[in-house]
Amino acid sequence: MLGILPKPFLFNVRIHNFMEKTKKHQKHMTGAQGQEDMSRETMILRKRVKSLIKRNRVVEVRKLMQSEEPESWGRDTQAKLGCRLLELLTETAYVQPPVDQSADTPPDIRPAFRHVFRIATRDPGKNIVKKYGVIECDPLVVVGVDRTVKQMMIPYVPMLVPPKKWRGYDKGGYLFLPSYLMRTHGSRRQQDAVRSVPAKQMQQVYEALDTLGSTKWRVNKRILSVVESIWAGGGNIAGLVDRKDVPIPELHSDDIMELKRWKWRVRKAKKINQELHSQRCDTELKLSVARKLKDEEGFYYPHNLDFRGRAYPMHPHLNHLSSDLCRGILEFAEGRPLGKSGLRWLKVHLASLYAGGIEKLCYDARIAFVENHIDDILDSAHNPLNGNRWWLNAEDPLQCLAACINLSEALKSPSPHTVISHLPIHQDGSCNGLQHYAALGRDSMEAAAVNLVAGEKPADVYTEIALRVDHIIRGDSTKDPATDPNALLAKLLIDQVDRKLVKQTVMTSVYGVTYVGAREQIKRRLEEKGLIDDDRLLFTASCYAAKVTLAALGELFQAARGTMTWLGDCAKVIASENQPVRWTTPLGLPVVQPYFKTQRHVIRTSLQVLALQREGDAVEVRKQRTAFPPNFVHSLDGSHMMMTAVACRDAGLHFAGVHDSFWTHACDVDQMNMILREKFVELYSMPILEDLLESFQESYPALTFPPLPKRGDFDLREVLESPYFFN
Repeated sequence: MLGILPKPFLFNVRIHNFMEKTKKHQKHMTGAQGQEDMSRETMILRKRVKSLIKRNRVVEVRKLMQSEEPESWGRDTQAKLGCRLLELLTETAYVQPPVDQSADTPPDIRPAFRHVFRIATRDPGKNIVKKYGVIECDPLVVVGVDRTVKQMMIPYVPMLVPPKKWRGYDKGGYLFLPSYLMRTHGSRRQQDAVRSVPAKQMQQVYEALDTLGSTKWRVNKRILSVVESIWAGGGNIAGLVDRKDVPIPELHSDDIMELKRWKWRVRKAKKINQELHSQRCDTELKLSVARKLKDEEGFYYPHNLDFRGRAYPMHPHLNHLSSDLCRGILEFAEGRPLGKSGLRWLKVHLASLYAGGIEKLCYDARIAFVENHIDDILDSAHNPLNGNRWWLNAEDPLQCLAACINLSEALKSPSPHTVISHLPIHQDGSCNGLQHYAALGRDSMEAAAVNLVAGEKPADVYTEIALRVDHIIRGDSTKDPATDPNALLAKLLIDQVDRKLVKQTVMTSVYGVTYVGAREQIKRRLEEKGLIDDDRLLFTASCYAAKVTLAALGELFQAARGTMTWLGDCAKVIASENQPVRWTTPLGLPVVQPYFKTQRHVIRTSLQVLALQREGDAVEVRKQRTAFPPNFVHSLDGSHMMMTAVACRDAGLHFAGVHDSFWTHACDVDQMNMILREKFVELYSMPILEDLLESFQESYPALTFPPLPKRGDFDLREVLESPYFFN
């Protein structure tokens, strides 16, 4: 609450609090005791402030009060103030429809906002009626918001000057806006852990965030111009959302069954339209930031961390962690000559963005693909909207178009190697979570499956799993449906199993995806294919495919599963003692899992009674156990990215990172590739699991932890020679 109120208001509160506090001291304390409680300097300051206020010299008062730290208001006070402000809004804000009413009738002036109570959906078999309060907008306000979303004020925009260097939990980032090193989401224990750690221990983390924040960006005006034209024309191409709603179905029959089907179709259409509306607002927000920044010479993104140690830009809309729209619009502000290696990497990058299977080929084959489509690339760059629009076939069309433009500039130049490139070239991990598990377990087979070992072309774990799933399904399809109910489902899924069907499940398996999560992921892919119309059949087919996919994963990655199980078992031992799982990352960042049972806290306000959820003292044992393996691996991939960022800075490279995707200029890709491999080997040359177990045993000497999982004999140094480890 304090962070979003205007500064003059906050200063006035600060002045008022100071005067009240010192007034109480004067009133209740006398003689020596009063002098001890309120120092001579404080008394002089109070008199000085009082004198300046009488003379209306507010600016000078604010300067004097800057050193006075305001006390936190607490959640109760914040809630009461927020409700009172909402109440004032409902009492004073009105709307009047356009002037098309009859002159004989009084004007239709009505409240813009109303506070009303609604009945929550009753639980089956329960008579308790629950009510909740909402603030309703008048339809005119909703329409107005839709039209003005592009003018919305966004506080945490990219900065035009480099961010403040990080020096502590709340010291760094934005110059004036409240900035915190970590997004703790109200977890007291995590906040305390980060605040109490010595600054020296956090030095590498601070340096990494400063490195990410010092990368200067700019808007790619040519891509923005193309996007604006598409958006003005209604969107619905190049990954942009359709600006039109889907039509609401009409009822053409009195048949009861048809009426039920019609209601279901109406609900589905309305749900789709709500999602489309949300996506349009998101697009407008992104474009509004791009429009404001398009004429700037450059801008910066302050970064901070989630509780696991992964880095994120603090600005939420137009940033390089976001969609193809954002990534296509953004480029490095500083350009560098392509050079011979840069021209090669630009072609590889373009082919990888086009995707459609091209990204799984060896580098030479990707370059050959680009050279076979030079005419299409030149046409895309020269005439993106009125030519043959080859770039629209790409998996990441706007990034592909940006690469087409950059490559066409080089090819048209008499000296291609000297052409300046602002384009970030990506090097992405190959199912990066499994790469980290393979390094932890030193399993040679798993290491080869995720490109820790050199190969003639990239190993594709998604295709490998898809082939295994297809093999199992074809086997089940030959069985007798009378004895095996999966036989019919297997026949239904033949020729539907491909890389895309299983990719998300494989990718998230190492991050703790559950059977339910896997089922929903596969269900969405089957819906996209559109070959199963019946919803019940789609659900049961998804259930079956999810079970088969998870089984295939378990067969291929047994060592990874063993490490995951060990991590989960350790977490269970700790959580059973009502303790959260804590660990320190290799870079010295303390992590506390924030999974506690919530406590209900009731606050009476002028508007209504509020029931707030607070972090309790009892841990959620199951969540602590299931979340620890993915959180621990995320903390390791965050460490690898930050180690690489600092090393790239020291080598004079510009660097941007998206968790397991590292970016730099085309001419510097070879050097970045060498650095990121060296840092991966350096990271996993540390006794990570041994140190983790030792820290658990030191923190909980009375508890018994399972022995470390068995390790293979994979030589980590092979990563240094693997061309497709990141590619």
